Amino acid sequence: MQKDGKYIYCIIASNYDCNFGHIGVGGRGDLVTTIGFEGLCMVVSDHPLNKFVVNPENMLAHQKVIEEVMKEFNSILPLRFGIIAATPDEIRNLLNRRYSEFKELLRTFENKVEVNVKCTWKNMDRVFKEIDEENPAFKNIRKEIKKESDISRQKEKMAEAGKMVETALKAKKENEFETILMAFKKAVFEYKRNKTSGDSMFFNTAFLINSGREKEIDNIMADLGEKYKDRIDFSYTSPLPIFNFIDLKIFPEKWET
Repeated sequence: MQKDGKYIYCIIASNYDCNFGHIGVGGRGDLVTTIGFEGLCMVVSDHPLNKFVVNPENMLAHQKVIEEVMKEFNSILPLRFGIIAATPDEIRNLLNRRYSEFKELLRTFENKVEVNVKCTWKNMDRVFKEIDEENPAFKNIRKEIKKESDISRQKEKMAEAGKMVETALKAKKENEFETILMAFKKAVFEYKRNKTSGDSMFFNTAFLINSGREKEIDNIMADLGEKYKDRIDFSYTSPLPIFNFIDLKIFPEKWET
């Protein structure tokens, strides 16, 4: 029979046992509860020790559990996806060893949540036209390409032109990133810039804010949406666990060391 361990979602401060429902990772409907040590708890559910599946469903379930915990607690330390302890005692020992560290982090991030904002250009033809107009050198290299009779030289010039466009697009993304960022700076504590994808996305940023200031972010987003309604598509998600601002390292093979 497959032995179960304890799958861990996050750390909270609580002097009582908690029950968050049958929403555990793995699709078995495992009960999400807590294991504690002197007012410090890890939120856990049962999960097979040697049968962990990495898929979108489990990753989403991991986040959904943490979001459920956020409804009751205003300070949460989310843990990365996929951490399993063999026994409750391993968890209690870890809480004991790192008690001061976890307590301090909970104080630091009390009443903090994360907001994620993404921005993409609506019309890339318009953006590339702007790049062309803003860079006189493009006109010159196009003339050189047309005049060049040697095929290999023409290909070299075309590759050079492609690199110029790539560099100009990167600079334009940076400029528009800074413009949008300025609208948020007074309302947030920190921000974390994440990777963008494709030519049209230029903004993918996580903001750390005080819980309760989501309405202020709503208003900023509404103002930006109106100001750039013909140019930019905005999307944002809030409130989220503070994954971008904390990265707790817990290594299961070192539980007892």
